[in-house]
Amino acid sequence: MPLTIEGTIERITFHSEEDGYTVAQVQEEGRAGTCTVVGNLVGVNVGERARLTGDWTTHPKYGRQFKVEQFQVVLPATIQGIEKYLGSGLIKGIGPVTAKAIVRHFKLRTLQVIDETPDRIIEVSGVGPKRVRMIKVAWETQRHVKEIMVFLQSHGVSTSLAAKIYKQYGDDAVNVVRADPYRLARDITGIGFLTADRIARQVGIAPDAPQRVAAGVAYVLSQQSDEGHVYTPREDLVREAASLLGVEAPLVEQAIDSLHAEEQVQQETVTYQIRHPQGTTCGPESVLKEEQAVYLRPFYYGEVGVSNRLRTLLNVAQSRLAAFTDVDWDRAFAWLAGREAIQLSPEQAEAVRTALTHKVTVLTGGPGTGKTTTVRAVLELLETRQLKALLAAPTGRAAKRLSEASGRPAQTIHRLLEFSPKEGYRFQRDEANPLDADLVIVDETSMLDLLLTNHLLKAIDPASHLLLVGDVDQLPSVGAGNVLGDIIASGQAATVRLTTIFRQDPRSLIVANAHRINQGQMPVFRPDALDFFLFPEADPDRAADLLVDVVQERIPRKFGLDPVDDVQVLAPMYRGAVGVANLNVRLQEALNPASPSRAEWRAGGRVLRVGDKVMQIRNNYDRDVFNGDIGRVSAIDREDQVLTVTIDGRPVEYDVTDLDELVHAFACSIHKAQGSEYPAVVVPVMTQHYVMLARNLLYTAVTRAKQLVVLVGTRRAIAIAVKNNRPAQRHTALDARLRGDIP
Repeated sequence: MPLTIEGTIERITFHSEEDGYTVAQVQEEGRAGTCTVVGNLVGVNVGERARLTGDWTTHPKYGRQFKVEQFQVVLPATIQGIEKYLGSGLIKGIGPVTAKAIVRHFKLRTLQVIDETPDRIIEVSGVGPKRVRMIKVAWETQRHVKEIMVFLQSHGVSTSLAAKIYKQYGDDAVNVVRADPYRLARDITGIGFLTADRIARQVGIAPDAPQRVAAGVAYVLSQQSDEGHVYTPREDLVREAASLLGVEAPLVEQAIDSLHAEEQVQQETVTYQIRHPQGTTCGPESVLKEEQAVYLRPFYYGEVGVSNRLRTLLNVAQSRLAAFTDVDWDRAFAWLAGREAIQLSPEQAEAVRTALTHKVTVLTGGPGTGKTTTVRAVLELLETRQLKALLAAPTGRAAKRLSEASGRPAQTIHRLLEFSPKEGYRFQRDEANPLDADLVIVDETSMLDLLLTNHLLKAIDPASHLLLVGDVDQLPSVGAGNVLGDIIASGQAATVRLTTIFRQDPRSLIVANAHRINQGQMPVFRPDALDFFLFPEADPDRAADLLVDVVQERIPRKFGLDPVDDVQVLAPMYRGAVGVANLNVRLQEALNPASPSRAEWRAGGRVLRVGDKVMQIRNNYDRDVFNGDIGRVSAIDREDQVLTVTIDGRPVEYDVTDLDELVHAFACSIHKAQGSEYPAVVVPVMTQHYVMLARNLLYTAVTRAKQLVVLVGTRRAIAIAVKNNRPAQRHTALDARLRGDIP
């Protein structure tokens, strides 16, 4: 027979956002000390009183626990309980200090006063009208969120997501969820199809309901775009959606056609190339194939837009750099060498000529091959004719590097295009208001995804020139598309590839090993190495221990680098002992442990602490922060429920309901590090990562380092990565559109 215990939630030691599984310490009524309770406790908060129904069990490792089957939150009944409840950060405007003052004034009637006559809080010394208004709004919101939680808690929806649901739909939230739970996935960041589908099944929506199948198709397409694909082959889409939904293929076919008729997706027959890496024996270098493609509409229009605008740039005869048509190039390069001390190789000289005489030029090459010097030469020659260049890069860090290297102002593409949240979340620069530039130079273009490229090209005057600079051998963009690779593959833009290595200290192995990896050769490890090391370890758990020691102790001791600001751990995968998630937990514990002097905020199963290194994981135009931006948590205001992150010297405030935009960044994925450079990178390379191990992945990781590379793992895993030059091909048709293979 189930037992019931009642007590106060003292501490939440673990909470899973995925399924609501929680481990908490509870101060049981009438007993000394705390007991451990486990189970689905979605929505409980520290300081709340809970009535828990379940049974006692004994865990082989953790001992006696109360396994919860059902629970009910009840308001605390003691002065100490009320104070802890209010001071837990649950109510915006009330932190520990304010909670103590309110409870001292109203005693056991505190919650009744806040609920029935909240204006009386003004009686408390130190609480002004502004804070009273904040507390009233937060208490009312919390009441509604709790009502929503009663409805949603069995479906694994966390408190923070319930708050977002209420924020989106207000008092109509439960009605919206009952009528069309799939709206949650469409309208609210952080709620995906799987959560919405779980709710839909509970409220009685049939497994084969058209709205469910259509939502499932849209979800699969969205997942594919998250993996970099611009479209999904219809055959693959039908198979994956049918498997996900547990329905027959004809229902999925009908849903695709309905979505097409409703103009939510676009279908088209596309031609694409299967390319084989050089040196393989797979027949012709490339083979043309046809397939039926299904696009989400923004990606279809993005691909068509990029193709059309690039072809317009290429085909319009007018040129704002016409002054370079009849230049004496030998004299120009001699002037650069003499006055500006810029000595160009034949490859670089060809790149400069090409950029100034062709409408669209791609400049690519590995580290140390002189891309920056080439760009500087282009800029010097432009300025001799009083011509104007604008410089940009996809991220703030990449733009800062470009500015430092070129000696000219550079900015993010978003700033270049004058993106404005206040003007309807749109770019102010477009066809009607193009950029005033004779030449637009974009660096780190391997990071350019399809949609951002489309916005960029809209803003370029057809008479202007465009120079795209990047390393095509790096990983493609985090967002959908393979823009740089497709432009090169199309053969339509003038492309210059730099191959001669200039920037190489004879004692340095970073640049040399990067090129060895890119050529399919094992990196060299020497006993007298200064900047490239392998710490061998095959066991994942011991490798994680070793990696933490390398970051925390060995690198700071030998090289004098700061373990948080100067060292970046880059991992191929998120899961496992040496995955991003576990390494962040381990590194936070080692580099920024809990301390009475460091404020912290628990968000689900993780703790954000002052001093933590964090990363923004989606574009937020209101805050002017973008996917991949890294900063440090600099302040936590528990009363106002605001967390401040300093990013590039600028404080950025986050409401605690928006903390799903931040992840710890002591370790991050190699993809997320694109466009960045760090004094030191530490990379776990294990055979357990074999699914992800590829040449361009390891090459990208190594080229992020300026001073030091440390690999932790095995030579066998490194060899797997070096030999694998067949990374997954993205479904894109930009190269075919540029060639004119698709009408």
